[in-house]
Amino acid sequence: MALCATVALALAGVAWVARAVWHIRLAVVGEPAAGPPDQGEGVHRPLTSLEDSYHLVSSVGGFVVFVCVLAFLSWLNRVRENARLLAGAPPRYAGIWVYAGWIIPIGNLWIPRGLVVDVHQKSAPGARLPWIVNLWWGLWLVGLFSGVGLMYADSTDEVIARAYTEVWPLLASDLAVVGAAVAAIFVVRAVTAVQETRGRVDVSP
Repeated sequence: MALCATVALALAGVAWVARAVWHIRLAVVGEPAAGPPDQGEGVHRPLTSLEDSYHLVSSVGGFVVFVCVLAFLSWLNRVRENARLLAGAPPRYAGIWVYAGWIIPIGNLWIPRGLVVDVHQKSAPGARLPWIVNLWWGLWLVGLFSGVGLMYADSTDEVIARAYTEVWPLLASDLAVVGAAVAAIFVVRAVTAVQETRGRVDVSP
């Protein structure tokens, strides 16, 4: 499960790097004389080849992120159960929060991190929390709530228009998402390694 999560996170990072590359390409080429793709009042001009390819990159990236979410949540659910067995105590959060904790307003600011922290504490009592967990969570929040990252109200055509006029916020958000994906890989490895070590100790004579 850890391997699947790691591969999925790596692919999500690559997908977001591709988005960043297309944001740069759009900014370098500049907005066509015809104006942005969304002309307003329901009017859309024909897309250029570069804009059309960005739609493809965006769609593929969205699918990869969806797969990544499934893999990461499966891993989190597994290590949560492992931590319960290792500690002989119930988890701090009920199982529903493994999924709901990411989407409940306000609660999604700390519950997912709390799930990982609880797993680590129960898997390695007294051990210091790896610093990468806090880095991962900080980058995740930036990438999630920056307004141009994982959650944004703009359509793909509106994001293209933003790349023409204000690419730097887009790139900053892209960097945060990629950084969060890379940091999450190390979180997965750190928590999994702790449980594997504890498991060997517990079964040794």
